[in-house]
This record gives sequence, structure tokens and C-alpha cells, in this order.
Amino acid sequence: MCGIAGIVSLSEGDISPLLADFSSTMIWPMLVRMNHRGPQGPGVNSSGSATFGTQRLAIRGLDDGTQPLMDAESGIIAVCNGEIDNHTELRAWLATRGRNVKQATDVAILPALYLELGDSFVEKLDGVFAIALWDPREQKLILTRDRAGERSLFYRIDDGIARFATEIAALVAGSKGPLTIDRATVAGYLRHGCFVAPEAPLSGVRKVRPGEIVTFRGTDIEHRRYWRWPVMEMPKSKPSVAAFDEIFRAAVKRQSNVDVSYGFFLSGGLDSSLVAAVAQDVHSGRKPNCYTLRFSEDSYDEGAYAERVAKMLGLEVISVPVKPEHFIEELPRLVRRVGEPLADPAWVPTTLLSHRAAQDVRIVYAGEGGDELFGGYPTYLGAGFARRYDRLPASVRAAFRKLVTGLPQSEKKMPLSFLLKRFVEGEGMNPYARHRLWTANIKPDLLMKLGVPVLPPEEETILDSGLLDRIQLHDLETTLAEGLLTKADRGGMSASLEIRAPFLDRMVMDFCATLPASQRVHGITTKYFLKKYAEKYLPKDIIYRRKRGLSVPLASWLRGPLQTWAQEKLRAGRLAEAGINPVAAQALFNEHIARRADYARPLWTLLVLDEWLAWAQEHPSRPASLN
Repeated sequence: MCGIAGIVSLSEGDISPLLADFSSTMIWPMLVRMNHRGPQGPGVNSSGSATFGTQRLAIRGLDDGTQPLMDAESGIIAVCNGEIDNHTELRAWLATRGRNVKQATDVAILPALYLELGDSFVEKLDGVFAIALWDPREQKLILTRDRAGERSLFYRIDDGIARFATEIAALVAGSKGPLTIDRATVAGYLRHGCFVAPEAPLSGVRKVRPGEIVTFRGTDIEHRRYWRWPVMEMPKSKPSVAAFDEIFRAAVKRQSNVDVSYGFFLSGGLDSSLVAAVAQDVHSGRKPNCYTLRFSEDSYDEGAYAERVAKMLGLEVISVPVKPEHFIEELPRLVRRVGEPLADPAWVPTTLLSHRAAQDVRIVYAGEGGDELFGGYPTYLGAGFARRYDRLPASVRAAFRKLVTGLPQSEKKMPLSFLLKRFVEGEGMNPYARHRLWTANIKPDLLMKLGVPVLPPEEETILDSGLLDRIQLHDLETTLAEGLLTKADRGGMSASLEIRAPFLDRMVMDFCATLPASQRVHGITTKYFLKKYAEKYLPKDIIYRRKRGLSVPLASWLRGPLQTWAQEKLRAGRLAEAGINPVAAQALFNEHIARRADYARPLWTLLVLDEWLAWAQEHPSRPASLN
């Protein structure tokens, strides 16, 4: 796990002496911007017209894991942010092909694997990774990203020079002049709360998609998806708890076969509790710490459940309090560190938890992916109910809609009134568009008020039998890959802490693609199969308690301790640079303060964007010292 960066000339002809001088100067500001990702320090290597660099956090191969990696004979150079979980098997296979990899670190296999398989080498990798590889024999640059999108990779091309980096702040480090905001992609951020690859907030900057390999040869760029979750193509079959137990235990074991100490992020919910329970069963002799968040607001605080699970497993739980002032302090630091807005309010609590865990460990395991793969969100229930609701007489629907819209607001966590109000929205829309409306950070009607262009809803014909597959695939590739996993990566690596998600192991994802819809959502029970499986490891009152998820009491905080801070940010007028009407944004805030509506989610999306715009105005800034 680390941060990676590189500069490559894609122009024809031998300009390597000139570029070597240029890139050796420019690579260091990029690496400086990622000091937080690599406490073991930077590494730089060049091959022909390419210079690659890393900031390393050592997880495997502590003594010989220096990157960038180079094959001396071919000049091939590679860097990897992440871990290759099946490196032992691949190393043995390469040996049978006459390619003996001397370094013990997992990523050392990459040049040899490429030499053996060419561009398809990535298809053999299991784990989490963002990889860059330069082949000077063919003047070819390859950028690729893992299947679920746990590790990110940005790139830009300027005058025949390709740059790539793990984070945008590193990518643009050292470039001169103001940054150009891409208003079209910002509109996508306002809808999703994140930038869905290949989009990025700056003009000319792109992001590698999950499961994609991007190949550069001169002016030619080729994009190829080497993997996409096959939930819509795989035949469904009755699942076996015993078969899944074998798969999941193997995934946990692969990911926890590391050379450093680890811990667990524990909420007391099903997913994180199950990861911890299975890991403890696999490694019964270890006693890692558990880390959990605590809120003073009762409906948001799940610390008691986390403590109960930890006690059951014989582990110590360490609590980290979350307070409103943390958001004022941490948000500017986070945005400036990575150069990217992310509207998930849990970014700040995840960062706080990571900084505490990093005092003890280098890696933690979490439950990300369980909802998207096994069908855990309330919207998955809503998708099924909506089909039946639309068949009711218009008079009945009108009466129900009037009743629901008249329900009073609640500042509690995920109240029923909130879920019902979301449900009645989008009546008459196709089911896929309706799901996207329910999960939007800022709905189309509010975007129009803010002066942001709104695209018509996507028309897609989906049979009832394939609806759940389609919306889960959408969530896996958008809100999970570019939202929740970005939050985990940026929050964890702000403290040089790696966060791993065993549910996103390839074998686990392939198994989930074969689950019948009724084994994911069964009646009013979400994650039906996973809950049955969890009975092997957890008590039923933990498994079947109401889903809450990690959320923050923003609605009340924006009317209280965060009100003055938010008011000042919205009055600054920076949102106009992104094509947003600041007067309309202020009007939303006023309605929220007056309790005429709950606009906490849209407002937070705007506030994070404002913070990012402030960073963009400050650019170019002098990079910090390497020390």
C-alpha cells in the first residue's frame, strides 16, 4: 500500500536525456504531496523516457519491498499501490515458466508476469491494486485498477507527456497556472456525491475505471474492461452456506496473511461484525484491537453494539468520539491533502478512527461491500415495493403521498418518515431511474433550482427478474467504488493506514453473482443469505437488528454548532465558479434552518465542493518539505 506517481514521454523519438532531467525534477513535488501515504519513504526509478515514484507503506515484504520495480534486461518498470493476495501461487507458476522472482514482496512478480502474459497479466491478479507499467521496447504505458475499485489512479496528458498519480493533489503538483474546473463532471458530483470514473473535477484529468486497463502508445489510447461484476450474466443457483463459508474464510485468510499487526473497524452491525468473527476463527491465537466511533446523539451511536461484539470475540474495543468541531477542523485538511471533493459525511469520522488505529496497527479490516453484493440497502426493498405501488389506483396513491409528505421531520438516524418520503418520489419513472433518484445526493428538482443542468432520466428496459441485479451493479460501480471505497482509502491513508474489505475478494464477488434475488431480498428481509450464514458466527440479535449504517447527525448540527461555519462558506460565493447559483444555495440553507425541509445531504455536498473550490483557488501552492 502506498502512493504512486509517474511522468512518461509518449512522443516519438529519443528524448530520454531531456525528459530524465525534467521528470527527475517534477516527480518529487508529486511524491511530496503523498507523504501521508508512505511513512517508509519515497522511491524513484527511471527507464528510458519514464520516471516512476512511490511513497511506501510496507504491509508485505518489509525488508525487500522497494519500488519502483525494474526488469534489468527489458527495462520494464512497474509501480503498484496495493497488494497482490495470490502472489505466492503466481510466483510458483512463473518459476515453472523459467522466471524466478527473487524479491519476497508480493508486488515483485509484476514485471515477470507482464513479460510472460503481456497486457493480460492483470487478469491473473487477485487483491487490491492500482498499477502503472512502462515497456520501453514498445514505448507503451499501462495503467490499471483492481476489480472493485479499492485503489484509485488519475492521469492527464499534456503535449505528449503523460502524468499519473494516486491522488489529484499529487497529479497537479508543480504545474503552473490556475486549475480549470470541469463543470460537466461537477454536475455528476452533485448527483452522486463523488466523481464516477472516468470523470474527475478538473479539465484534462481522468480516472481509471474499476476493472479497466488503459494502454497508451504515442497518441493512441485504448480502454478495455478486463472485468465487470457478472451479476447480470451469471446463472443463479441455490446457495450453499458450507460452500460460501469455505470461500469467505479463504478470502479473510488471504487478506490477513500480512507481515504487520492489524485490527478491525467495528460498528456492531452485521458486516463488520462478521468480518471480525470469521477472522478471529481463522486466527484464533491473535488478539487484535477493535476500533469504533461514538456519538453523543443516541440514535447515531452504535458503540454499545460494537462493545458487545468485541466482548463476545474476546477483544478490546477502543472508542473514538465524533464531535461537530471535528468537521470544521478536518475537512479543509482532507480536501487539500487529496485535491478532490467527496460528499460522504463519514469521511471525517473515518479519518478520526484511522488516526487512532494507526497508533497501533498498519492495516484494519472493515465490512465495505456487504450491502452492495448481498442486497442490504432499504432501496432494494423499495425497488420491489414500487412495482406493486404503481399498480394501485391513482386515488390510493394520491392519498398515501399526501399522508407521507405531511409527516413531520425527524433528526434521528434513518427515520421511517425519511424512507417513506423518498419512496413516494419518482412515481411513474422507470425502476432504474427511480433507484438513482432515491440515492441521489441532490435531486434533479434541487439541481434545477441551483442552476445546474439536469440530464433526462435514463430509459432502460429491465425485467422484474433482473431489476435487483441492475441496481446492485449500479451501486457497486458508483457509490461503492467511487464513494465508500474512496472514503476508506482517503480517510485511512491520511494516517498511513490501509483499510481492507474481505467482502470484495474476487471469489466472494463471483459467488454473490450467482445468488438468486430471493436469497438477497426475501420479503422484507435484506441480505437474506448473508444473515443465514452469519448465524454460524454471531448472535441473532446482532444479525437481525435494524440496519443503520455509518451516518452523521448533520441535520441538527447544521442548525446548531455548524450553522455559523456553513453560513460563512455559502456566503463566500465560490460555488458560482462551478456553475451553481450561490443565492439559490443560500435559500436551501435558510429553508433547512427554518425546518421547512431537511437539506442536510445536499448542503453538505455543496459545502465540501466549496472547500475544494477554495483549494483550487489557492493553486499553485508551494509543496511541503520532504522531511
